[in-house]
Amino acid sequence: MRIETFIQQEILTPRMTDKGVLVVYDPERRYLGTCNSMQSEHCRVVDASTSSITSREQAAQALVDLGQGTIEHLLVYVPAPAPVDDEAKQRDPFSAFAASGRVFPDGDGDRFESLCLNAKPDQVLELRKVFQADPNPSFAIIDALGGGVGWPTLRALLGVESSRNILLALMAPSAAQEQALKAGDTWVNEARDLLKSSLTLTLRTRGRAWSSIAEELWRYVLFSEFAFDLPCPLPDSLADLPKVPETGLAVIYALCEDLRNDRRTQPVYIDRAQKLEQELGLAQHCAAIQDLGPRETFPFEERSALERGMAALLSDDVDGVRSVLDRQRRSVWASRGESRLKWDLLRAALELGLRCEELEEQLPQHCQDMARLLAFYTGSLREADRLHREFEQALGDFEWQDTQNVMKPVRQQARSAYGRLAEKTQQAFTRHLQAGGWPLVGQLANADVFDRFVAPKLQQHGHRVAYLMIDALRYELGVALEQQLADDGVAALQAALAPLPTITPVGMAALLPGAGQQLSLRRDAAGLTPMLADQPVMNVAQRMDVLRKRYGQRFAEGRLEEYVRGRLEVPADADLLVLRAVEIDSHFENNPDTAPAEITNALRRIRMAIHRLEEAGFQDVVIATDHGFFINTHAGAGDVCGKPEGNWLIEHDRCALGDGAAGNTHYLMPADRLGVRGDFAKVAGPLTLAAYRAGLQYFHGGASLQECVVPVLTLQLKVQAQPALTRAVVSLAYKNGATKVTTRVPVIDVAADGADMFSADSAFEILLEAQDAKGNVVGEARAGGAVNAATGALTLHAGEKVQVTLRMQLEFEGKFKVKALDPKTNEIYSQLDLATDYTV
Repeated sequence: MRIETFIQQEILTPRMTDKGVLVVYDPERRYLGTCNSMQSEHCRVVDASTSSITSREQAAQALVDLGQGTIEHLLVYVPAPAPVDDEAKQRDPFSAFAASGRVFPDGDGDRFESLCLNAKPDQVLELRKVFQADPNPSFAIIDALGGGVGWPTLRALLGVESSRNILLALMAPSAAQEQALKAGDTWVNEARDLLKSSLTLTLRTRGRAWSSIAEELWRYVLFSEFAFDLPCPLPDSLADLPKVPETGLAVIYALCEDLRNDRRTQPVYIDRAQKLEQELGLAQHCAAIQDLGPRETFPFEERSALERGMAALLSDDVDGVRSVLDRQRRSVWASRGESRLKWDLLRAALELGLRCEELEEQLPQHCQDMARLLAFYTGSLREADRLHREFEQALGDFEWQDTQNVMKPVRQQARSAYGRLAEKTQQAFTRHLQAGGWPLVGQLANADVFDRFVAPKLQQHGHRVAYLMIDALRYELGVALEQQLADDGVAALQAALAPLPTITPVGMAALLPGAGQQLSLRRDAAGLTPMLADQPVMNVAQRMDVLRKRYGQRFAEGRLEEYVRGRLEVPADADLLVLRAVEIDSHFENNPDTAPAEITNALRRIRMAIHRLEEAGFQDVVIATDHGFFINTHAGAGDVCGKPEGNWLIEHDRCALGDGAAGNTHYLMPADRLGVRGDFAKVAGPLTLAAYRAGLQYFHGGASLQECVVPVLTLQLKVQAQPALTRAVVSLAYKNGATKVTTRVPVIDVAADGADMFSADSAFEILLEAQDAKGNVVGEARAGGAVNAATGALTLHAGEKVQVTLRMQLEFEGKFKVKALDPKTNEIYSQLDLATDYTV
């Protein structure tokens, strides 16, 4: 293969295919003809060697054409050095194109000499002589080396032309190539000569079988890359192992990159590297080495990369963290489930920290009064709550295996960043609370939700409304839910202000008819009892009785989970259906460590319920909640607020009702100024995000944006005039056909395609679950990457393929099915039979 063809096919084309755009910087103008000859119907080449102004306009138009699908690739040729710093990038008219695509050259591996060595690994010595005599030889001189007629037996046997491809085939042959290599040994002498001339490898094995030659070749190539990438000398115990001399370094690097990046050879590489690492005891011999180099030849080197990423995060080196994360995303070891847990956690910590820092800088501009603070919270600030919840979710997935507390510094830094922002916000909130009272005049009160959004719809004859009363659906979850429901109808989200104290009996009573005018709080022997006029509405039965008396046979109610499972009979003449769910609050109260992950299931059930409601003929859905909550993981051991002195009824460790003194750690206000009617003269609560008990990871009951600002979602369901035309074909695979999983976080390959011509350009939402023989869920898709943290589902376009990590239940072992499901209907797209092969 000519060197120009090699550069076009092996270097430039793959980079254009990766991002669509490639910028070639070439101050020597060596590649001008090479680039221009790549112009085709599908590839636009913009040559900036004549006029940078005109060519930039041409490149901008080509970028538009690329976005519209008129062309597939854009190559911009720039006869100048690539910019190396921000100032140079600002002067470069094509830096924006480089930022959106790929560049060439990109690193030492793209030096002309390195490219020649990669193209002709069997001509290393001759190439060195050529470049010593002339640092800028012509293509013709390079092409003349070797004559292109060497290794005839191997070329014919393996069906390849270049010596580079012969080396790849010897290491990871296709099925046909492997069969040919095993059928005889006439090729062995040529192979010995090729390995000696290209890699300076003199085979020690006397065997003439392909397996013994391949084993020695793999050991030599992988150990050579590891040794050269190591920033320090090899340990004495490894120093004498055979490795390539420095002249063959470029060839070794290219071979390993090809083997790792090619999906066909990747499984072979992983298997060989894992076995060789164990065989050589590399992890033990190199245990004292902190920096193992940027290349990850063996899986144990991931430790070094993770430590670099953590160190960059802890020193606020954002670019350093991003660089490590970007490299790791492309790592061959990123497909291992255990690895993904660590890297997802580091990525979540970085994202959370950056967003909190940005919002902390913006906060002073939005906290002049309560109205502006509320607008800032519902518009931007609630994003910190979402990212913090997703971080805690990632942490919950990983902590069970982090027995050495490796990620403890990352955990502390991320939580501290969120804690600083939350506390600063809380100071502003309680300051305005004391000045203006609650709820804020002019804002929607949660106690008016039924009368404003539900009751008017029921005045229309035959109009069916579903009223979902979801416990602890805080505002950021409402935002996530609105995004999920966009395809189910016309969805609208509003913020409402929950009444104090933000506890379930009060919050759920506020969702009843007439609560805005009639809700009060009575103190009795049992403590606090919400009253609607003169009727107690403390528990579910009492609250549902209010609705039953008003609407009679038009009313039906039950648990949302029962409705989703088809266990709740709803009369055909029921115009008002109330569905209740308490899972979010219940999980946080009882299992706060794992509760963030359970939120996904709660939102999923809401979506499934809405699908069933649509099928049942309901026209409107109103989703409301009683209160929000705060995830208090940043608190230290001493972060507790002393209880106020006096005659107080303490509610949910965050609110005191009664009379007495409070001190400078509390707000203390007349009850009517905080919207509390009834038997209590005053209301008090902590000024900070602290509770009256230490150790609470989750709380509500008090006054904070997270507890008091709640979502109200209204949804006008679509009328299904005709069935959907798009249908998905989903395929699942595990480790190239393996049937047993050896890890509790197996990685599943998921591919989607359209079932017909109507589905070719469609996007499909897929829920991935592991189920035992009885249909019980024993594993779920981990959030992160393609998997949405709120929905637990992934969205794939026809033709896309991704890898998804399953989180298996720790106590489960045995046979199970991995099922790809429709999140709304639970229809099975595809399933895969697997079994565990690990000890519980």
